[in-house]
Formats: sequence, C-alpha cells, structure tokens
Amino acid sequence: MGDVGAQVQFCLAHLIRDVKFLTTLHGRTRKYGERLLARLRRLFGVIHRRDQMGAERFQRALQRERKAIVHAARHPPWTREARNMAERFRRHGDAYFRFITTPGLEPTNNLAEQALRFVVIDRRMTQGTRGPAGRAWCKRIWTAVATCRQQGRSLFEFLYRALDTHFTGQPVPSLLPL
Repeated sequence: MGDVGAQVQFCLAHLIRDVKFLTTLHGRTRKYGERLLARLRRLFGVIHRRDQMGAERFQRALQRERKAIVHAARHPPWTREARNMAERFRRHGDAYFRFITTPGLEPTNNLAEQALRFVVIDRRMTQGTRGPAGRAWCKRIWTAVATCRQQGRSLFEFLYRALDTHFTGQPVPSLLPL
C-alpha cells in the first residue's frame, strides 16, 4: 500500500484482541497490556459519547486519547511481546487512528470482513480450486455475490439477466451501483 501512496485504517478490534493477549501474560507485560487496554477503553468511551459533544470537542477528545495510547504503547517494558507491540506502533501507529482525521472512516474493518466471510467459508469447505480457470470463476462469482449483497440486489436476478443477455447477444448487466 505504501508503494502507491494509499492510506490504510488498521482495525482497532484486532488491536484490542492483541492487547488483551498481553494481559494474559505475566509481570510487566501484563501491566503494559492493562495500561493499553484502559486507554483503548477510554478512546471508545469518547466514540460512544460522540452525540453528546460538539464536533470540535469530539475531535479534541479523540486526539487526546490517541496521543495517550501512542505514548503508552511506545514505552514498553523490556519484554519481547511488549516490545513487538511498541514496534507496531512505531511503524504503523497512524494507521490505527486514521478514522479520527478522515470523515466517514470506521475504526474497525467489520464491513470488509463481513463481505469476505462467505468467501473464506466457501474456500474452506470446497478446498479451493485446482486451476486458473476455476480460480477465475470463483473470483467472479464471489465478486457478484458480495456486490449484490452490499447493494441489496438479488443475486439470482443478476445472474439470470447476465445469462439472458449473453444468449441474446445484448450487453451484460453491470455490477456498478444503480
């Protein structure tokens, strides 16, 4: 992503899962994880109180919590797991908080994961495909399934129209939003 200048929002839900793992360890690593988890809870407390704050106050509170999380994350105890987490924040810290400065961006990637979930399940159940033609077909059908679902369109109707236009020599229907 960095090669093309794309900005990414890392999923805070995955970060929380990894921080919770730190709290299952012992000693200083556990205390470090608990500190980070408490800070993340405060951040989500601000997010949940968004409607009770003005836009400017909300942004200031988000920035304050982001700064506190990054500070806590970048000062780990001298343990491997804690240092790994600190390194993640040194390298990708901004990517966890891009939703603060980008309107409409969510702090988690739940929508993307929900869109891909059926693909992962299908691939696991069918054991994938063995050749390029099968992979190409799967990519196309999975794209149609996900797109129709996101747009609230009938997959059956789309596929019916695609086959009908193919056999009658008409232009194929588009998956672009109507």
